[in-house]
Amino acid sequence: MSQPACPMCEMTEILNHADRHECATCGHEWPLDAIAEAPDAERVVKDAYGNVLVDGDIVAMVKDLKLGGTSQVLKVGTKSKPIRLVEGDHEISCKMDGLAIALKACFVKKVLN
Repeated sequence: MSQPACPMCEMTEILNHADRHECATCGHEWPLDAIAEAPDAERVVKDAYGNVLVDGDIVAMVKDLKLGGTSQVLKVGTKSKPIRLVEGDHEISCKMDGLAIALKACFVKKVLN
């Protein structure tokens, strides 16, 4: 049987206890029977500070990020146009500085209006 993934951070370093699982990375705990429900659960994407992101949110960069294959850098504080959540490793599809890019949620924070 493969090791379950943490429902909060999706890491696979899991400690198994008699009555529950515990994530070694983030410390989240959940009951043993909750794993059966996980495939039906809707995916939740969170920013660098743990805020839940949804389609249409506006995000800002939390650190400078060099764009692969170019000499351009997205600076801290650069805001996006409204985002779209997509499947895959890079959860966010958006436009920043006139470029259509895909980002990982750990590099952005939600801008509260």
